[in-house]
Amino acid sequence: RYDRIVDDSFSSDKLFHNTLNRAFESFLNLNSRSPEYLSLYVDNLLRRDMKGTSEDEVEFTLDKIVMLFRYLQEKDVFEKYYKQHLAKRLLSGRVTSDDTERAMITKLKTECGFQFTSKIEGMFTDMRTSADTMSGFRQYLTEQAAAEGGGGGGSGRVGTVELNVQVLTTGYWPTQPPSNCIFPPEIQRCVDAFSRFYQSKHSGRTLKWHANMGNADLRATFGTRRHEVNVSTYQMCILLLFNDRDTITYTELSNATHIATPDLKRALQSLACAKFKLLTKEPRGRDVADSDSFSFNESFTAKQIRFKVGTVAATKETDAEKSETRHKVDEDRKPQVEAAIVRIMKSRKALEHNLLIAEVTQQLKVRFMPDPNMIKKRIESLIEREFLERDKDDWRTYKYLA
Repeated sequence: RYDRIVDDSFSSDKLFHNTLNRAFESFLNLNSRSPEYLSLYVDNLLRRDMKGTSEDEVEFTLDKIVMLFRYLQEKDVFEKYYKQHLAKRLLSGRVTSDDTERAMITKLKTECGFQFTSKIEGMFTDMRTSADTMSGFRQYLTEQAAAEGGGGGGSGRVGTVELNVQVLTTGYWPTQPPSNCIFPPEIQRCVDAFSRFYQSKHSGRTLKWHANMGNADLRATFGTRRHEVNVSTYQMCILLLFNDRDTITYTELSNATHIATPDLKRALQSLACAKFKLLTKEPRGRDVADSDSFSFNESFTAKQIRFKVGTVAATKETDAEKSETRHKVDEDRKPQVEAAIVRIMKSRKALEHNLLIAEVTQQLKVRFMPDPNMIKKRIESLIEREFLERDKDDWRTYKYLA
């Protein structure tokens, strides 16, 4: 609309177009969470809203998103959130179209270069590699079963459990600490079997199991009714404990699973207080307390034979999570700022402080708008490590040390 006003009323004057762009960039970046909100919008589109959409409509929508992305000053923050949301889509099987996902990545690469999307593309590579790894694992189980004179190989089964593992490269995926969750014995046997297979193929690598990112399909019997239930790995660990006991206290569940307190309480809320009440809680209530006890809900009924138990999640990032995300972004920026300083000083040999700040800002604004104080700190760090030195006659001028 505003472009049309400039075109019609001001004869497409370049000055007016530039002023309009600067104004749009200014108000879009007034909200520090704009990168997060844009990533959430993209996530929602790629999960659901692009189903059944024609190629032209997809292209038009993605172009609009990239146009907004172009105005963001903190593109690296967008990248951080985009990777988090993409990881959830890939690992939960919520990718509705590989072509649309790749079209979005291609547009981001065109806008910001290969470095911006290299880790995102690595995530897709991991998913393909994991499929090949699982084929090898099934073959391994078949050979093991044949050597022992039994059956059950060829489908990823270890005993009665069918296992599917996604092996993720640490550098590509959003970093999360490995879970300390204690798996039930039948699951631990699967973990051990896959670990033996993987180490036989890749002896120098270390596997760390992230139970917080997985899910499971369980067959459950309530009275005479049978259901197939899709749950998170944490929920699976909780439910399998009820094969041996009808009632378990919160403290006992915590000790038996070692699931972190916030995750354990969310999992129990999902199982006892949400739509599908597979467990009952005493005393009743929405919140889970350390003194609560939980029982298997023998009288549970549902119309569907197959259903998914969602995990009660925080509707927005907590202050601690926001702070952690911001800290990760700042840490990632430090080497980028230092690299830009070294590149500039290597070519210029000597440069005055304000000119160096201006050139570093100019180089990095494609990804983010660096804070002058951060640039100053990185300059000091490079001086300490003897990449740069101050001019003896003018302390505001820096010299490059070969």
